[in-house]
Amino acid sequence: MGRGVLEVIKPGLATSVQDLGRTGYQQYGVVVSGAMDAYALQVGNLLVGNRRGAAGLEITLMGPELGILRDTTIAVCGADLSPTVDGVPIPVWKSVQVKKGQTLTFGQPRSGVYAYLTVSGGIRVPDVMGSKSTYAKARLGGVKGRYVKKGDVLKAEDMADRVKQVGRRGIPPSNVPDYRPSKSIRVVLGPDHELFDLESIETFLSEAYRVTTQSDRMGYRLSGPKLKHTSGADIISDAIMPGTVQVPANGEPIVLMADRQTTGGYSRVATVTSVDLPYVAQLPPGSKLTFEAVSVEEAHRLWIERETLLRQLSIAAGVYER
Repeated sequence: MGRGVLEVIKPGLATSVQDLGRTGYQQYGVVVSGAMDAYALQVGNLLVGNRRGAAGLEITLMGPELGILRDTTIAVCGADLSPTVDGVPIPVWKSVQVKKGQTLTFGQPRSGVYAYLTVSGGIRVPDVMGSKSTYAKARLGGVKGRYVKKGDVLKAEDMADRVKQVGRRGIPPSNVPDYRPSKSIRVVLGPDHELFDLESIETFLSEAYRVTTQSDRMGYRLSGPKLKHTSGADIISDAIMPGTVQVPANGEPIVLMADRQTTGGYSRVATVTSVDLPYVAQLPPGSKLTFEAVSVEEAHRLWIERETLLRQLSIAAGVYER
């Protein structure tokens, strides 16, 4: 299904097909994967007339060079990696009409790490366990279970009748995230915070940590003041959620991300709220971050606020979810 819409001329550093993830299979040890910045992917889809969960391209720092194979509408959301069409800069967080024969490239990273390229109709690759997301370590999903490479032709559903209707869309500036590393990251303490001494909890919530180079789609390792366990770092293996902050025996936190394992045996000091996890994802190595504790009720309120915004954007875009 679908027709060729993009040809990979240069693949970039790490470019993969991602949607909102492979849910319902963690009990079998299958990781969720999906976009590192789910908000950016969802907004990008709405800007080009897709449902929020359609697949797009996740682009990491050094972007690809892509040939446009037919007239369509695209949007680039998330990190600003200086996108251009035929050498002319295009805006991020807005839809852009492109024509057959043009070339989309990316340049100097200005802010963030992960950009999302969405195309009218959504990237069409086979579903694997209900998702198109790429999990490269297990060769699941995406383009033959791998990052894209030179010569790949990516297909999308033909939506030629909607290209002009989509036109140039954007979202209010107040809804565009600021990825500069100055925001305090909100967390819910636990579920194992009682396994840390009180001083360590206070340290976690008051001192700055730095994202190390040992960070990837599975987890972001942080360096900074070490946290002390009251009786060892290990727990009976338990479920891992997006944003879980594990602390192994070395006392340095790890924020678990899209390709996280399904269970883990290290104590969990906190969980990053779902609305703030994209801000963590968009921090390049070397960036500093601080944490602040909020209640479960506040985390729920933040999620409802974000979900309400996305539903309002869906209605404004004329995209109605099933």
